[in-house]
Amino acid sequence: MNALTDVSAGSRALLSGNDAVARAVWEAGARVASAYPGTPSTEILETLARYPDVNAQWGVNEKVALEVAIGAALAGSRAFCAMKHVGMNVAADALMSQALAGINAGLVIAVADDVGLSSSQNEQDSRYWGRFAHLPILEPADAQEAHAFTLAAYALSEQAACPVILRLTTRVCHVKTVVAVGERQTPAHKGFIRDARRWVMLPANAKAMLPKQDARDAALSRESDTTDLTTILDGPDRSLGLIASGPAALSAREALPDAPILKMGQTWPLPLERIRAFAAGVDRVLVVEETEPLVETELKAAGLDVLGKDTLPRHGELSVGVLRAAAARLRGTADAAAPAPAAGPDPDVFPRPPTMCPGCPHLSPFYCLSKLRRAVLIAGDIGCYTLGAGHPWQAMDTCTCMGASVTMAHGLAIGKDGDDAAKGVVAVIGDSTFLHMGMQGLLNLVYNRANVTVMLLDNRTVGMTGGQEHPGTGFGIHGEEAPRVDFVALVKAMGVKPERVHSVNPYALPDLFKLIRTETQVPEVSVIITNQPCVLTDRHVPHPALTVVEEDCTGCGGCIAIGCPAIQVARRETTTTKSGKPKELTFARIDSAFCTGCNACVETCAPNAIVPLDPAAHPRLERV
Repeated sequence: MNALTDVSAGSRALLSGNDAVARAVWEAGARVASAYPGTPSTEILETLARYPDVNAQWGVNEKVALEVAIGAALAGSRAFCAMKHVGMNVAADALMSQALAGINAGLVIAVADDVGLSSSQNEQDSRYWGRFAHLPILEPADAQEAHAFTLAAYALSEQAACPVILRLTTRVCHVKTVVAVGERQTPAHKGFIRDARRWVMLPANAKAMLPKQDARDAALSRESDTTDLTTILDGPDRSLGLIASGPAALSAREALPDAPILKMGQTWPLPLERIRAFAAGVDRVLVVEETEPLVETELKAAGLDVLGKDTLPRHGELSVGVLRAAAARLRGTADAAAPAPAAGPDPDVFPRPPTMCPGCPHLSPFYCLSKLRRAVLIAGDIGCYTLGAGHPWQAMDTCTCMGASVTMAHGLAIGKDGDDAAKGVVAVIGDSTFLHMGMQGLLNLVYNRANVTVMLLDNRTVGMTGGQEHPGTGFGIHGEEAPRVDFVALVKAMGVKPERVHSVNPYALPDLFKLIRTETQVPEVSVIITNQPCVLTDRHVPHPALTVVEEDCTGCGGCIAIGCPAIQVARRETTTTKSGKPKELTFARIDSAFCTGCNACVETCAPNAIVPLDPAAHPRLERV
């Protein structure tokens, strides 16, 4: 057993929001949980998998994960699904239809919005899915509420016979709070109820459900006006009242402790009557919401005079400083134009842009692509390898969403003209992303006889979100052995000619470079699969570390271009030239504590100055 499952009912534990949701799903008696990893939601399923009596599984993508959870709920078991905000875009097809049909047992969908774009390609507001799909939205502000609201979501889901969306944000997911936990419930298993007119979404059946959806909306609106999840935090200053939810409500309370706050726990449907009564008791109303003006727009449409995004920023988190400054502007106080007080001078630290790990198997492919920049267009994808767009490689021309590298490369290939007409087109995609949404793109390439080279970077993990398993790793979420996809056989089965499918060791840099250059000149679909595991997994076997012989290094910088963070620039003590002028020489240095001995840098070193480590002969050197 682990610390989480050992926590007994009635006790208190320090949990993140993700941990708290997982605990509540278990306590609610859910039997099935499915998800696709994505920051900031990943840890919910990882934590839930550690609890007994829950069948927790990674799905191939969010649509698959949601459909598994829907099927379990139709079969009569409470079910759960988790994803980050962009994942709901993938799952929307299933969501919209099942929202109309409803469910049999409780189904909660946790969607984690990355407010502030910590690790995402956009900052979308998942509350709109509630409005769009006619589903209730619950929005906790901290881990304790994440636990309580998850339990409430299951009760509401079964009361309304529809899925309930639990909207989280990065701050709720990752910040820890002391949480009071309870026992696991044992809800009765309902079994599958045969009802083709409800579960088979033919047009005639769906039309008959529309009036039922309208009635459900009305009932949910009444529920929203009476739910205990929405509270009023009173304050003596009636000049300005705040309507808020989630972490923004906590920031509002800290920023304006004297202002009354209507703190909404159920943010869709809106508690309109409670809001009207609240607004009548204050002079002005400011809607505090991250990120889109959903509540503000709805309240204005309902005839209420409120302030919102004309006063507050539309992007990023609404911090205490932001809210204090906004209130000062509204009140016309002397410090209205003053910036928020600084926490202190910025620390003088060396800039550390995001980069790949030392010895990462993605380093060599992007090194090769960087050397072919004049000859190719490169469509990238979502994963660790997205960093290939940065320094020193700058080897990515597009990156939009998961799986788009393959399909956008197709469009680039048939749409390029002018200076780009003679260039080859390369799509770069990872193993998990390929299984998530890239396979369809490859089928489309083959079917339409596109001229694209696909580089499938197989590092046998979902690296970007922390090393989760997927069907290409050979293991399940609990570490048990599972069938492993054979990528070579898979792409051949999709119609790629056998002679155009290559599996290659990415550390064999000259071979990899020649292969990429050759395949990009062949006018048909080709696939290059790299086959070395992520260095942060136990599947990676490190080799003896390397070092640089200072006397032999010419300072050419060839190894630096690999982009490995274990390779740095060092300097020799000042010497004197023949003319008598002092001169400081630079050379490469390998931090052997981080070196994995992959040998990729050795292939770039013309003077053969990179050799196996001999600590006694090569002491540490001062970093530039």
